Amino acid sequence: MEICRDYDAGRIVEAVVRELKSRLMVEVEASGRHVHLCREDVEKLFGPGYRLRKVRELSQPGQFVCEERVTLSGPKGSIRNVVILGPERPESQAEISMTDSLALGIKPPVRLSGDIDGTPGFDMSVGDKTVHKDKGVIIAKRHMHITPEDAERLHVKDREAISIKVFGSRPVVFQDTIVRVSKDFRTYVHIDYDEANACGFKKGTLCRIIR
Repeated sequence: MEICRDYDAGRIVEAVVRELKSRLMVEVEASGRHVHLCREDVEKLFGPGYRLRKVRELSQPGQFVCEERVTLSGPKGSIRNVVILGPERPESQAEISMTDSLALGIKPPVRLSGDIDGTPGFDMSVGDKTVHKDKGVIIAKRHMHITPEDAERLHVKDREAISIKVFGSRPVVFQDTIVRVSKDFRTYVHIDYDEANACGFKKGTLCRIIR
């Protein structure tokens, strides 16, 4: 009987721990290099009237991976087979890692997606078609997509800079992680592949906010 009581107590503790994790933890996703294209550049690279073909949905509603790929080029080199993410945007941009920037010979700033004023230019090509952009390369700033309900629960606000501890195989605290609150989001933290390698990321890795 004593053993049974101990077993039941153990199950209760495990359930409490799982509940606390679900309330305090946020899942982390690693985002690889990619480009976003405007309508004009889609047509320059793939032809008039061309529509990007969706392969699969991403975690954020309305965002998706496209079948098409491009080659990114800079002063020092090129990176082939770079994924395009949809839907189309008002301006084209490339989001790369710091390691990628060394290979391309480009020195982009660390910015949130869409903040491309004053950034370096780059070339995109598909076959014999090339598009030159005077701006648009960034290293994506790590950030947390979060719903208003989860933002209230975790006591964070839009555009706040927070610190998070990522519980990968090499746990790391990342400072200056920007909160982005919207009813159109699902709650996830996004880091790039350099950061993912630093913390030993794998699918399902969790983090929590450090106060």
